[in-house]
Amino acid sequence: MAMTIGWGTLYLASEWVVRIAMLFYVPQRRSPAAARGWLLLIFFLPWPGLVLYILFGRAYLPRQRLEMQRMVSQLVRELQPRILGNSLISSPGLPAFFAPAVALAHVLADFGICRGNQIELLTDYQGGIDSLLRDIDKARHHVHLMYYIFRNDETGQRVARALIAAAQRGVNCRVLVDGYGSFFSFRRLAPQLRAHGVEAMLVMPPRIWGRKAVRLDLRNHRKMAVIDGRIGYVGSQNIVNSDANRGLTNEELVARILGPVVRQLQGVFLADRYYESERLPTDDAEQLLPEVAEIGSVLAQVMPSGPGYHHGNIQQIMIALIHAAERRVVLTTPYFIPDESFLLALRMAAERGVAVHLVLSRHSNKPIVHLAQQANYEELLDAGAHIHLYHGKFLHAKHSTIDDCVAIIGSSNLDIRSFSLNNEVSVLVYDRGVVAQLEALQARYFADATEVDPAIWRKRGLLKRTAQNVARLADTLL
Repeated sequence: MAMTIGWGTLYLASEWVVRIAMLFYVPQRRSPAAARGWLLLIFFLPWPGLVLYILFGRAYLPRQRLEMQRMVSQLVRELQPRILGNSLISSPGLPAFFAPAVALAHVLADFGICRGNQIELLTDYQGGIDSLLRDIDKARHHVHLMYYIFRNDETGQRVARALIAAAQRGVNCRVLVDGYGSFFSFRRLAPQLRAHGVEAMLVMPPRIWGRKAVRLDLRNHRKMAVIDGRIGYVGSQNIVNSDANRGLTNEELVARILGPVVRQLQGVFLADRYYESERLPTDDAEQLLPEVAEIGSVLAQVMPSGPGYHHGNIQQIMIALIHAAERRVVLTTPYFIPDESFLLALRMAAERGVAVHLVLSRHSNKPIVHLAQQANYEELLDAGAHIHLYHGKFLHAKHSTIDDCVAIIGSSNLDIRSFSLNNEVSVLVYDRGVVAQLEALQARYFADATEVDPAIWRKRGLLKRTAQNVARLADTLL
C-alpha cells in the first residue's frame, strides 16, 4: 500500500530543513549574540525568520560600493596633507594613558587630528535650526546638507525656503537624505526643491535587487551640514519639528564648527554623494575646499563610521577611551543597547574607581528598545555605575566626555545598530574648554533627572524583569 505524504508533513519537514541549514550558516562571521538572536527567531518561526534574515540578516554592501569606499578612503588619506597643510598634527598632547586610543583613532579614521578650530555647542532646539538658517542665508557658494530625517513640516519648509532662496541667488545647494528615514516626506518635498534648482537626492533608498541593492535596514543616520566649506554642523538634530514624536518633545545637541576641520566634514558629504550618484560636483575645488584660516584653539578629528569601514569605528574608539579613563566617563544617548564588549569596558571602568555616568531619557519613542536597554541596568549598577533618567523632554542628544580632555559629539547612538549598521559621523574633540562646557550641560542633566537606585531596581517585579530580558534577546535585531 503506497504511503502518501500530506502537505502538512512536507511543511513541517521543510521547517526543520530551514532550522538545521541556518544553524550552520547564521553563525558565520557574526558575533555570538547576533547569531543567538537570529537562530532563536528562526527556531520559533522558520520561514518568516528566513525571509527576515534574507532581508535584514547580513550587513552586506554591494562589492562596487565597498570598492568605492576603499578608493575614497585612500584618496582622503593621500590628499589630506596637501589640503590641510600645517593644520594637521600628530598628537593632541593628552596624558600618556590616552596614547593607545589616539593611535587607534589615527588608524581607523580617514582623517587626522586638526588644530585651529572653534566649536559652539547649540543646546536649544529652535536655536539650532535658527543658526543653520542664518548661515544658509549668508551662503555665497554652496550649502550641503545630509540628514537622516528631513520632514515636510514647518521646520522642513523653513529650511526648504532658505535653500530655494539661496539657489535663486546662485548658491549651489545639495541635499542628501536617508532613503528610509525621509522616504515619504521627501517624495513631496524634493520636487519643490528641484523645481528651484536645489539638488535633492535619496541616499541608500530601499532596493531589494540590482547592483546597488543593500540590506534594507542599513541606513545613513548622519546629521550634518557644510556651508561654503567654512562652517560645519554635526550632532543629533534632524530637520524636523521638535514634537515630531507624538507625546514627546526632543532635546538635542549640535556642534557648530569653524576652522580647518570643516574640510573633513566636507569630505564625508562628498563621499556620501559620490556613493549614490557616482559623480563628483563640477564646482571649482578651491571653492569646495577653500583655504580656511585657523580661527580657534580646538583640536578636532572627524570620525565617519558605517558597515563599509569593516571596523565598527566609533565603537572601538569609545571602548579604547573608556579603558583609558582615569577619572570620569559620562555618556548621553537616547538608545543604549551595546554589545558585551562595550558593557564590559563600562563595568571595568566603574569597578576600578572611574565615575561612570549614563544619561538616558526617562521616556522613549521606541518601547521595545526601551525595555531592552533596561535589561542592561542591573549589571552596570552592580559595578558601581550611575544611571540618570532624564525627565521632561525626550533627550535625543548623543555625546560623551572622557576625563576632562576628550569629548565625542555626533549622530551615533550607543547601540548595536549605530555601531554596526548605520552610517554615522562623530567629531572627536581634544579640548578641555569644550569638555568643560559639556560637563556643565551634563550637570544640568543630572539635576533634571532621577538616578536609578540599585536597591529599588533589583526589587522590580518579575513581569517587568521578564519583559526586559525577552526584549534584550532581540538586541541585535532592534
